Amino acid sequence: MSHPHAPARRALVAIAAALVCALLLPGLASANGKGHGGHGKGHAKGHAKHASKAHGHHGKDKRRLTVMTQNLYLGSSLGPALEAATPEGFVEAVARIYATVQYTNFPQRASAIADTIADKGPDLVGLQEVTKWTTGGVNPPPGYDFLAILEGELAARGLHYTAAATANNAKIGPAPLALAGQGCVQPGPVITCSVTLEDRDVILVNDDAPELTWSNPQSGRYSAQQVIESPVGPLSFDRGWAGIDARLKGLPFRFVDTHLETEDSPLVQQEQAAEFLAGPAKGGTVVATGDFNSAADGSTTTSYAQLTAPGKFRDAWDEGLLGPGYTCCQQSNTPPLAPGALNNPVSTLGSRIDLILSRASARSTGQAEVVGDTPFQAEPPFWPSDHAGVVSTLRIGG
Repeated sequence: MSHPHAPARRALVAIAAALVCALLLPGLASANGKGHGGHGKGHAKGHAKHASKAHGHHGKDKRRLTVMTQNLYLGSSLGPALEAATPEGFVEAVARIYATVQYTNFPQRASAIADTIADKGPDLVGLQEVTKWTTGGVNPPPGYDFLAILEGELAARGLHYTAAATANNAKIGPAPLALAGQGCVQPGPVITCSVTLEDRDVILVNDDAPELTWSNPQSGRYSAQQVIESPVGPLSFDRGWAGIDARLKGLPFRFVDTHLETEDSPLVQQEQAAEFLAGPAKGGTVVATGDFNSAADGSTTTSYAQLTAPGKFRDAWDEGLLGPGYTCCQQSNTPPLAPGALNNPVSTLGSRIDLILSRASARSTGQAEVVGDTPFQAEPPFWPSDHAGVVSTLRIGG
């Protein structure tokens, strides 16, 4: 792991502001939605119809639908960059964050997540923080496309999943990447590498699920967005949702996946929850997955209560029968790594914010479990994600 050390810091000051302006600000405009359609109410993309084939999955009750939700975790806390007070501090924070992304090793974590998908066989998977880290410049370190990596792990296990719908949220960067120990800082000093962060929510459909067909992939962004002022300009995650229309044995339903703003911005998150209910999750039979960032016990924001109010959604997790079902979050702080290095050997999960929800003729069967809440290997990263996932079996119709 590498990050800028004290001898280089004074010299970095002179170039940090210029590099930030030249490299980062165009990306920040995109991150805040300028020049990007589909804000607020969302937009249907008019894709061609897709249908999965029946291959004898679930056997006894063909109206049962197994659903999984999983936040993949972008690989590091972004706190150091969001808290930076100067352009120099921002450049140093970016290096610290990306070194932590390398340390948390998504290829290893994707293998563990793919093992869970192989074991549980979900028909539909809602993913959040399906990150794409793109590096550039002269001899940059490798980047990471989380979706491509996970798809490769699934294929290696003989599994057939299609990325049916994608919400393209924030695109931040390119930002200067000053990883001195990896050849990104040359004499002068000159920072020769850059990194771009893209955030996505993705729906995976099991192509081997019997009599499950889907069409009409859609995505959209919320009108309410949290904007953070930083030394390099405003930053936002441009949060949104992805959805498809589906049929199980001819019975129609909508499947929607989302990732709401964090509890640190409660008013924005609660506005997003209201938009979700009034937009992609409105009316009819709907199954929803997501990292809703609202504790189910009501201790943080009102979003969970909004979503599960009478006439709205039913939560597939019954705490009375299944226990607390904590899914968030694995926490660690071991400098010089950024927080969130997944090197805590003991779980720190303490709230339930990752949910599978259903309404109308989609109902829980009472079968649900938390996954990814135990270490998957004996050395860091210990955890597949900073979130545990949830798998539940629902019944569509009757």
